Amino acid sequence: MSDKSDNKKEIREEIIETGSVVTENSRGRIHCLTIIGQIEGHTVLSNDTKTTKYEHICPALAAVEEDDKTDGLLIMLNTVGGDIEAGLAIAELIAGMTKPTVSLILGGGHSIGVPLAVAAKHSIIAESAAITIHPVRMSGVVVGAPQTFNYFERVQERITSFVERNSNMSADAFREHMLRVGELATDVGTVVYGHEAVDIGLIDRVGTLSDALSFLHERIAEDKNKKRS
Repeated sequence: MSDKSDNKKEIREEIIETGSVVTENSRGRIHCLTIIGQIEGHTVLSNDTKTTKYEHICPALAAVEEDDKTDGLLIMLNTVGGDIEAGLAIAELIAGMTKPTVSLILGGGHSIGVPLAVAAKHSIIAESAAITIHPVRMSGVVVGAPQTFNYFERVQERITSFVERNSNMSADAFREHMLRVGELATDVGTVVYGHEAVDIGLIDRVGTLSDALSFLHERIAEDKNKKRS
């Protein structure tokens, strides 16, 4: 009884601390990771802002990849953007994993949430969820010099090329949605919903939590069969 209580306590603490939990059954062991709110990078955000800290996520991803007992990774996304460098770093780590990975977009995927969504080997979006595609922006004091403009362009190109490499959407199509006017109030960009995100090639399919888990278990079974043979 005490072992079960200790295990439940560990699970609760893991969810509270890092927003992640490990589930295990006869079909395999899956690490479930949530990326929500703003991606917090080098600057600590205020206490009343819901954040995902990249210093928590990066080592967690490395641990999942190296853990022989973990068979797959489920990433649940509902983010409003945040630090570009940190978000892109997390996306690169996910894209470089060899284990089966699935992203499930719930609610919203804003700005840097797009690379995070497509980084997994298979991406799923809830029918009611939305993805916001817009150019890189920066708040605070900005030096008005040509070098600043060039920096923004290069950062944007890094994101665009990453999305093109990890989805079925071309760079030109992504830029067209990113720079579209008339859809966002006082801003440029596009909001795409469930089926539309699939139609333009950004996300693989519309689905639910059970669809994401089913895909993972199918890939886990395939991997286990390959190892046996």
